[in-house]
Amino acid sequence: MPDEAARLRRWQLVTVATLFTGYAGYYVCRSNLSVVSPLLLDEYGAAGLTKAHIGDIASMGVLLYAIGKTLNGVAAEYVGGKRIFLLGMFASVACTVLFALAPLVAAPLGGVASGFGLPVAVLLPFLLVWAANRFVQSMGWGGLVQIAARWFPASRMATVMGVLCMSYLLGDAAARLYLGGLVTAGLGWRGVFLASAATLGAIGGVSLFVLKNRPAALGLPEPPPPPGNVYGADAGHAPVSLRELLGPLCSSFTFWLVCLMNVGLTLVRETFNLWNPTYLKEVVKLDAGTAGMASLVFPLVGAGAALLAGWLVDRLNGRYGLVVVSSLVGLIVALGLFAWLPLEGETGLALALICAVAFFLLAPYTFCSGVLAVKLGGQRGGATAAGIIDTAGYLGATLAGSGVGRIAQHYGWSTAFAALAGVAALTALVATVYALRTPPATAPEERGG
Repeated sequence: MPDEAARLRRWQLVTVATLFTGYAGYYVCRSNLSVVSPLLLDEYGAAGLTKAHIGDIASMGVLLYAIGKTLNGVAAEYVGGKRIFLLGMFASVACTVLFALAPLVAAPLGGVASGFGLPVAVLLPFLLVWAANRFVQSMGWGGLVQIAARWFPASRMATVMGVLCMSYLLGDAAARLYLGGLVTAGLGWRGVFLASAATLGAIGGVSLFVLKNRPAALGLPEPPPPPGNVYGADAGHAPVSLRELLGPLCSSFTFWLVCLMNVGLTLVRETFNLWNPTYLKEVVKLDAGTAGMASLVFPLVGAGAALLAGWLVDRLNGRYGLVVVSSLVGLIVALGLFAWLPLEGETGLALALICAVAFFLLAPYTFCSGVLAVKLGGQRGGATAAGIIDTAGYLGATLAGSGVGRIAQHYGWSTAFAALAGVAALTALVATVYALRTPPATAPEERGG
């Protein structure tokens, strides 16, 4: 029916726009720690806070984020993508407010903190609240994947997931510009966190009324499951046991290759997400606010690269492996130049290399827990596939905070970048195996992995 088809298209557009804006909003309450890290070091450095401690806070958050990815991805299959997506938003708002208030409880926790060997009493509440924030934020992507998988057919899924993957890249860039501007305006790190919470709360309030879990909620027809998914023709309507949900994914060798690729890609991405402002302040000698805003070039260039890579994959008949391997070769070179070139005070050169890393890194990164997860899991287990793939990646990325922070603290940034180049080389080997094992698509609706 023409009227029904037009109505479906309108609601699909509304769904994509709401998911895009909502997940971009998550980053206002995630990128804030990176942006204010120089301010935290300035305020608490004399009391003993170091880059290693900031890294510990970030790594604890990444660890809880990794655990939550699988738990909340599975939960989305049973309680619904919309509920998980919105719950993560509002819980993150609460955690962000608590982080701003955390120093108020530092004094009573001083004895406990010293018992754990923490040199700064405020470090313990920061650790706990940031870990809780990252855990609840892990609800967002699984909910998004499940909703998208139930609204769009396989013939459009690669394009839709490509657009939705842009949400966290552009959202990260916009958040850094917005929050960096607040720092430049003199708001202070507490004010930045409170502004972050208010912003995400407003986005969540709109999403609560606009977002629909699936077309059937509006009496609209639903698409069939994507061909080639590990569950076959099961459209994902009837509930299944946990064993029936996880078994087909865990028995797929291709699925585990994607997980391994995501380990290396996420480690490098999280390193740059966290440390770009601090690096630009310490080495390039930018002020804290300018460094926070300048760090937006990383996700911004990555968003463009993701669009270009998606277009290129279509031209190459679905050869994701070829694009990933080629990108990783470029990434190894860019990280090697970061390790080798003297960049003290070289703003233009440093930003150019950050852009090069983003260009070669973020396109293959968006494939793993985006279109490849949906193609493997379909409507039945797309959220679960994305959750497990992301869990693998973020478990590896726990090294981005504590590991990279300590290397930079004790051996310098050049050594840290050399180590990341080694990670990229190992990831390229895994990607080569994936490329050799996955043939190109044979029909337009099969493209996307």
